[in-house]
Amino acid sequence: MFCLMMTASFRFLLRAALVLAAVVVSVRAEKPLKDYGFIRGVNHVMTGDVQVLKRDLGYAKRLQLNSTRIWLSIEEFEKDPQAYVSRLREYIRVSHELGFSTMPILWNGNYLNPDTLQPAFRSRGDVYVKAIVEGIKGEPGLLMWDVMNEPFTNDYHDKAPEAERPPRKAAITEFVRGQVAYVRSLDPVNAITVGHTFPIHLETTADLVDVLCFHDYAPLRSVVEEAYRVAGELSRKTGKPMLNSETGCLGRANPYDMVLEIAERHRTGWYLFNLMIEGYWGEIHGLIYPDGTVRDPAAIAAVMGFYRNRDVQSIIRPVPNREGHAEQALQAIELALRDGQDAFHHRKTPTEALLDAAEKAANLLEASESVPMQVPPSARIRFWRGQPAGERDREAIRDFTYELGLALKKQCQLF
Repeated sequence: MFCLMMTASFRFLLRAALVLAAVVVSVRAEKPLKDYGFIRGVNHVMTGDVQVLKRDLGYAKRLQLNSTRIWLSIEEFEKDPQAYVSRLREYIRVSHELGFSTMPILWNGNYLNPDTLQPAFRSRGDVYVKAIVEGIKGEPGLLMWDVMNEPFTNDYHDKAPEAERPPRKAAITEFVRGQVAYVRSLDPVNAITVGHTFPIHLETTADLVDVLCFHDYAPLRSVVEEAYRVAGELSRKTGKPMLNSETGCLGRANPYDMVLEIAERHRTGWYLFNLMIEGYWGEIHGLIYPDGTVRDPAAIAAVMGFYRNRDVQSIIRPVPNREGHAEQALQAIELALRDGQDAFHHRKTPTEALLDAAEKAANLLEASESVPMQVPPSARIRFWRGQPAGERDREAIRDFTYELGLALKKQCQLF
């Protein structure tokens, strides 16, 4: 019995020791890391609605993402400091429970107020930074601090007269470096970075930060590759890991599948801009709509590590009429467009029959990527099917069906 008790006690102590050791190793290993190539993140909004957060991160989890980068605001903080820190803490904890780390951004250079750079602002800024850092630094879901997003991308710097630009850049640099040092004094454990717009800006803070974060929205593969070359060279020189914390924008000729393929080749972690297709940036950014649908399947495939074939010699072009279904679809369209011929008992084809004929053509064209997909033909068909038959615009449906027939005929070179 004594032996059994000793064995049980020993097992308990051993298990406790292993758990403690795991915790210690985890803390030491995470803050900071030598490599952030495992990061598969998205820029997101610090929503206070837990259900919306769980919904959004549920989509992100299905994409095997693991981190979010979020903007903080001194103005929002000052409305109710305690509530703001609590909201941030809840965001980080809920995210951590779902398997996501968080990179909070303390300052946003895009909307830089020059008054922020003045000595008189220092005490106000310190109150904000101290409350955030001391309130959050112990959270296991905290990945690192981004002290400032894109310090030199703002009107104060970019629109300055030529003679004023160097001193303004120097003032911004001094502010950012001072903030990095202040965050370090408050939290000597967690990693610190600055999210620079271009790799050429990394030198301004490289000696102070733990991670070299750059952004890339370049329109050419060669320019994107050059960004990685510059960042990689500084990473090797300083011995500090690099991370692309903003990338991907269809409105800047910087498609997700291009930037993700290059990031994978360089084994560099990334944060896409951004997770949800909604709000101000919805027209040119985002992976997922709030209802869980997507805009660009190629972007989703790229997140999962599959990229569009761009090798001309190996591409196999789809042939929608290989089994005669395009001809069948065209026959159905011709029949649907042919109303009753009897002059005294004229019969109009029901809109449902027109939509049936259009749907088969739409499916063939969409599946073979032979039609513009900003508003997929199938989306318009779904819209009309959702209306009562008596309220549908029959002439618009006829025109739409006819145009689909012409597109399918051209694609398959049928006469």
